[in-house]
Amino acid sequence: MRIAIVAESFLPLMNGVTHSILRVLEHLQERGDEVLVIAPSTQDTEATDEVFGAHVHRLPSVPLAGYANVRVAMGGVSRVKRILAEYAPDVVHLASPFVLGWRAAQAAHQLGIPTVAIYQTEVPGYAGRYGVPFLENWAWNRVENIHLLASRTLAPSSFALNQLRGRGIPRVEMWRRGVDTERFSPGKRDDGWRAALAPAGERLIGYVGRLAVEKQVQDLAVLADVPGTRLVIVGDGPQRQALEDALPDAVFTGFLGGEDLARAVASFDLFVHPGEFETFCQTIQEAMASGVPVVATGRGGPLDLVENSRTGWLYEPGNLAALRSHVVDLMGDDAKRRAFAAAAHASVQGRTWSALGAELVRHYQAVLAVSVPRTSTPAVAL
Repeated sequence: MRIAIVAESFLPLMNGVTHSILRVLEHLQERGDEVLVIAPSTQDTEATDEVFGAHVHRLPSVPLAGYANVRVAMGGVSRVKRILAEYAPDVVHLASPFVLGWRAAQAAHQLGIPTVAIYQTEVPGYAGRYGVPFLENWAWNRVENIHLLASRTLAPSSFALNQLRGRGIPRVEMWRRGVDTERFSPGKRDDGWRAALAPAGERLIGYVGRLAVEKQVQDLAVLADVPGTRLVIVGDGPQRQALEDALPDAVFTGFLGGEDLARAVASFDLFVHPGEFETFCQTIQEAMASGVPVVATGRGGPLDLVENSRTGWLYEPGNLAALRSHVVDLMGDDAKRRAFAAAAHASVQGRTWSALGAELVRHYQAVLAVSVPRTSTPAVAL
């Protein structure tokens, strides 16, 4: 097939959206498909214009306020429409669409090209966390307009699926995420790395992710004095300095990737994730593949990934006393923690990116094979 992937964010910025796109590109290259990636420009002069055989077309962009490394593509629908018309793809893949993806959804609709929209970021939920709750309804209106135009929407979890269907969005199907069980493995555990971070033999409680308001990393302050433990924060972002001030005894490693990340995750004794707006939460799946049990908030993607009292614990959003209680429970019982770890590792076997890539291609083929009646184009095109 000939596929255009419109990426709301892309390399060199590495996040959940970029990671998923890279795995998709890898799969499509193996199949021999032709792929064009349309993404915001970058100030990185060494950024490549070809990734896994796909050409990357960069659009002029500006940095997002508060996130210097996050770029927002500029321009209108007509610019994207010209690119798509020239490339003439069989299908357009909208990766976590909101700004650039909204323009691409309209452009593809006007050109009659089927679209598969990947719902990956709960942008409306971020509004309250950033102190602008009055924007939540506007953001949901944008999300609804995008997915009403899409030939098919793919949601990563049962929570996200029901959330979208509950807002009247049709043609929503499930498409989860794969995990590299060779890269993320219990065998990557490194006692030397652990000793460097916890010389007194403390057990490691780890978090991996962006250090931003919506991730609620500050909630981990309730774990600061759990006896015999050390909190390890892997990642970077605009909240890093504030979090270092709030968690003076925690270890902040900064961003880790590749084998460094795999080693860190496998070296944790417990993985924690306090964010309430995860549509999937890939880092939980990577921790489980590494043989690490999880404590996470009971909302969104973690509901599908963590099985209470078997692979970890889920706590009610906002109930930080329960977060602490579950962590203390597992940190104080080695046998239980080992049993949870073994169950967590077993639960993600078989969730390969190859299998998920093949499933995605079947969704492409489905929208190509079926003429789906669509709604009219919304009047406002920003």
